[in-house]
Amino acid sequence: IPTYNEGLDVLGPTVLGAMAIDYPHKKVWVLDDGKRPEVEAMARRLGVGYLTREDNQGAKAGNINAALVRTEADLVAFFDADHVPVQGFLRQTVGFFLKNGNLALVQTPHHFYNPDPFLRNLHMEGRVPPEQHLFYHGIQLGNDFWNSAFFCGSCALISREALDEVGGLSQQTVTEDAHTALQMHAKGWDSVFLDIPLAAGLATETFAFHVGQRI
Repeated sequence: IPTYNEGLDVLGPTVLGAMAIDYPHKKVWVLDDGKRPEVEAMARRLGVGYLTREDNQGAKAGNINAALVRTEADLVAFFDADHVPVQGFLRQTVGFFLKNGNLALVQTPHHFYNPDPFLRNLHMEGRVPPEQHLFYHGIQLGNDFWNSAFFCGSCALISREALDEVGGLSQQTVTEDAHTALQMHAKGWDSVFLDIPLAAGLATETFAFHVGQRI
């Protein structure tokens, strides 16, 4: 769970959700690029791993890469600080790696439990689908058909072997997730998009943040 400046009210539920995932031999890590004492104290209190680093080089991708060299799991699940996973996340995704030894990535949809700024301001919540549905329930299905599903930065399970082969998450672009997926596909790795929401997150709360995220 990489984090930088998210408050404990946002980060805490995600950590608790990850702890509640029903799977043996899992380890939850909080990767705190904000180096905040209150986050470290929460991690210690809850009994999860806490990692930080001396600098913030490479932003989120650099944060994750710094943690990868200090951990050992064969499969790594990624959740943004505001994406709370369901209890069955790993039981729904790990099996794909047992079936296909060449699999690098299982990506699940991003699902948001609050309306985005368009739906909220136009009072259209529940009447039209959120705009991200086009990508996660349309475009990603097409990508999956061609064995080219994108990694979307969160709500995904990835093979460490595949990540190691491409040198970890790409730090060359701001879209480190999609870029990393392209690099893994270029190396001949397979991907799966599982069209079942297995985590719930926070949509952007302002129009400015929404546009900035999409850019």
